[in-house]
Amino acid sequence: MKKPLVIILIVFLIACSSSRKVVEDKSGDDKSKQLVEKVKQNNITISADDIKLSMEYLASDELKGRETGSEGIEKAAVFIEKYFKSNSIKPYFETYRDSFKLNDLDGYNIVGIVEGNDPKLKSEYIILGGHYDHIGNGRAVEGDSIANGANDDASGTIAAMEFARYFAQSKTNKRSILVTLYDAEEKGLKGSAHLAERLKNEGFNAYTMINFEMIGVPRAADVPMAYMSGYNRSNFAPILNKYAGEEVVGFFPKAKEFQLFFRSDNFPFYKQLNMPAHAISTFDFTNYDYYHHVDDEADQMDYQHMANFINKMIPGLEGMMNAPTKEVLLNDE
Repeated sequence: MKKPLVIILIVFLIACSSSRKVVEDKSGDDKSKQLVEKVKQNNITISADDIKLSMEYLASDELKGRETGSEGIEKAAVFIEKYFKSNSIKPYFETYRDSFKLNDLDGYNIVGIVEGNDPKLKSEYIILGGHYDHIGNGRAVEGDSIANGANDDASGTIAAMEFARYFAQSKTNKRSILVTLYDAEEKGLKGSAHLAERLKNEGFNAYTMINFEMIGVPRAADVPMAYMSGYNRSNFAPILNKYAGEEVVGFFPKAKEFQLFFRSDNFPFYKQLNMPAHAISTFDFTNYDYYHHVDDEADQMDYQHMANFINKMIPGLEGMMNAPTKEVLLNDE
């Protein structure tokens, strides 16, 4: 009769040991290791090859520079919609499109949702975004006048798409994610302004917003991988870096000097929803010569860098999405 009792005690001790291990693994220092294990278990990969595949279409000559109202940006919109649908990213509105008028032009933001898995926290949203439009044509170089917009901002668009795919498959986000890809950024932030106002009018429960802007090329090795506009306007960067386990996002003096906080799609969300909203970039005006240039092409992108950036960001985003309370707060500036 003693033998079953011994077995029960052994099972109990093993269970307690496993329980302690789970608690210990939730510490900030082990977040990156946990991410690697989750990716292995779920067979989810953010690979340079997948990023390249999307880039070679979005920045192809077929799309003719993705100018608002053009046939090319319509093709880009359809591509993104198909990507969302095939990766279980549902439309937030009745369809994926948030439509607006810009004079005589029709504009379309593409908006998807990855619902959170926590009954209470899923009502709070983290917004991830990037603009998928570009300028169409630029000054011709050797007969090429198509400004393909690989770094600006197919790179940020693809980053938001890859984050959405990861969380749609891993289902590790307690808060919900609104994936927002904007039209008419190049016309004066018109798409993001329209969407931000619409969400405000609908009483949208926004927590924070991250806009990915030109992340296709790496910075120098002696500075953080990326920087954030409006660094001192919130505690976003230190919170994200805490969960990432390293300084992925740093301070860049020129971001303030050039007023970048006001010049990208984060700003309308900050203005309308009064929440932390920032643009994150790896383009720092020294590491890429082809801003609004016809040579901003897919073959100029560093795909391994892009994959590394996205993978390093995931545990940081996941930590913010899953924290029991809202840690990211606006600062008085």
